[in-house]
Amino acid sequence: METALYLIPVTLGDTEYSKVIPEYNFEVIREIKFFIVENIKSARRFLAKIENSHVDDAVYFELSEHTDVKDIGGYLDPVAKGEPVGVISEAGCPAVADPGADIVAIAQRNNIKVVPLVGPSSMIMAVMASGMSGQSFAFNGYLPVKPAERASRLKQLEQRSIKEKQTQLFIETPYRNAQMFESILASCRGETRLCVAAGITTEHEYIKTKTCAQWKKSGLPDLKKIPAIFLISG
Repeated sequence: METALYLIPVTLGDTEYSKVIPEYNFEVIREIKFFIVENIKSARRFLAKIENSHVDDAVYFELSEHTDVKDIGGYLDPVAKGEPVGVISEAGCPAVADPGADIVAIAQRNNIKVVPLVGPSSMIMAVMASGMSGQSFAFNGYLPVKPAERASRLKQLEQRSIKEKQTQLFIETPYRNAQMFESILASCRGETRLCVAAGITTEHEYIKTKTCAQWKKSGLPDLKKIPAIFLISG
């Protein structure tokens, strides 16, 4: 197996792995003993479901939003000794809206080969199913929590979507999905399209696009406080 930094996708929720992750990924994982992970407990749980993985004798380096970037350079030491290293995040694809990007940047600076494996990306899948522009789109992460600041940001994104014909994506903490939904309807024009993409690939998957005016009539569906992506297009 080639020595490299492998970016290993996981499921987006409680989904059968074989439905969203190729068998080839499991072949790669079985050859890796060093993992850089966002959460050790969930990473071990993921590996435990893969037959013949090294879950018990693997070495784990934790890389979360609380990790000091200055402390992670040594995580790639095994590569210098000819050992492949894997990166596993909490959900979806590593290094996309994820602290894994920091270790990938270090690998690139040190001329270490980086191999992204195929797997589910909630952002890409949301764009695919939204009916909005897939030619130009932007992920904006979390918006401000304070209502006034959030409303201002939503109006900025709406104007950007109109001016640049660019789909705007953003997320919110699941328990605040309803508040975000209400803010969007209060801040955006009636003709602006809003897609709510929640629980992608899980049994609770819900993806629906309507104008804000239409959403005001139908109301927000019960998202059961599950992770959601919001997309707007003017």
